[in-house]
Amino acid sequence: MTDDITHRLSAEGLDPLALAGVNDGNLLELSRRLGVRVSLRGDTLSLAGPAPAVERATVVAQALVDLARMGETLDVHDVERLVTEESQGGGALAEGRPPADAAKIILPGLRRVIQPKTSGQREYLRSIAEHDIVIGIGPAGTGKTYLAVAAAVDALARKRVRRIILARPAVEAGENLGFLPGDLQQKVDPYLRPLYDALEDMMPRDRVEKAIESRTIEIATLAYMRGRTLSDAFVILDEAQNATGMQMKMFLTRLGVNSRAVITGDKTQIDLLNREDSGLLQVERILPGIDGIGFCYLADSDVVRHRLVRDIIRAYAEDAQG
Repeated sequence: MTDDITHRLSAEGLDPLALAGVNDGNLLELSRRLGVRVSLRGDTLSLAGPAPAVERATVVAQALVDLARMGETLDVHDVERLVTEESQGGGALAEGRPPADAAKIILPGLRRVIQPKTSGQREYLRSIAEHDIVIGIGPAGTGKTYLAVAAAVDALARKRVRRIILARPAVEAGENLGFLPGDLQQKVDPYLRPLYDALEDMMPRDRVEKAIESRTIEIATLAYMRGRTLSDAFVILDEAQNATGMQMKMFLTRLGVNSRAVITGDKTQIDLLNREDSGLLQVERILPGIDGIGFCYLADSDVVRHRLVRDIIRAYAEDAQG
């Protein structure tokens, strides 16, 4: 067609497989979703087709190039997510994209950088950098805990804090602690396992074990925080929707000098017998407007797990409303 145009982007220095995906799957997905012809030849990514489609595809393709340049290995779910974000944001990807070296976390011993994949995640990390206390609220799969742990490990590596404390309430989600085998620590360990998993993705396992032995990193149930003062620490309270109002107040008043806290939770997964007892719901009412405390809301568009996770979250939300 005579009105077709071609736009070329530089892919210099990128791993072609990281950008294009297995069997060029990412490029084929971009082509299928936006109706453009996509090819990667050497250091040049070319987009050809009708002008409006190429303009949209250029925004998404540049975001893919930026992610690949930061060390991310991309797949078709990333393409789908970026296309959705572009369509919902009216070009927000192009206008709001950070510089190539911004908002990324380079961790010692890790083979790649960790950086936000969505605008919501960028805002979340920005809020963590700018506030002493951040409350991150959103559905499963949005990276709330993962990015908070990454920020904590980064702060420890840069000697901005002397220790990391990771806490979770041990609330039974339809199961009974009493029926689990072992002593108390063995009973609560399953509740803390996601925190161990996140840590071990950030640091070599032997370093994690040494840090736990020296108490540089502490992973504990929320109940163990009572009566303590947490100074020079990066403290994360995960699954905060299952902390009671009294537990949340206790946790927030533990913070000492040179400490920062990130509280994460999902209001749709409250396992307390009385939903209104949730400390997360209470701080959402009580704390907005206090200087130094930031609220960050992530949505299903920020889900970075399998595409079906986002669809499942939306289906449950629609069922709850109808």
